[in-house]
Amino acid sequence: MKLKGHWYISLYGPDGNLKDYREGNNVITDDGTSFVAAFLNSAAAAASTFTMNYVAVGTDSTAEASTDTDLGGELARVLATMSNVAGSIYRLTASFLSGTGTGAITEFGVFDSSSAGTMLSRDTEDVINKGANDDLIVVTDITIS
Repeated sequence: MKLKGHWYISLYGPDGNLKDYREGNNVITDDGTSFVAAFLNSAAAAASTFTMNYVAVGTDSTAEASTDTDLGGELARVLATMSNVAGSIYRLTASFLSGTGTGAITEFGVFDSSSAGTMLSRDTEDVINKGANDDLIVVTDITIS
């Protein structure tokens, strides 16, 4: 089984117009694959124990590596909306609204906790400058194949 991730990042200004857009593939971390293995091995665990439902943004542009365990310069982390897009695609949609995660954003990550925790995946992209009144919508698809 392989995991593969893809990110869609949209920045909207206070007027609601699209200001910037990025797409990119991420790296699934070693801890992320261990997390999936533990989940598959533990049918008795409560579903909430194994939920990857937080998305974080940060400012570190260091290239992704499977050994990453956290973002390099985390600015904010929010609870995402989860959905099963198709049989093998797990989608997270996170909204960093006005006043949340403001700055020169270059990195994105999926986590199992509102702070610290296990990071499933990480992506770096060219900088997106999020102003205090901008809304950033981050979508990631994790494909299991």
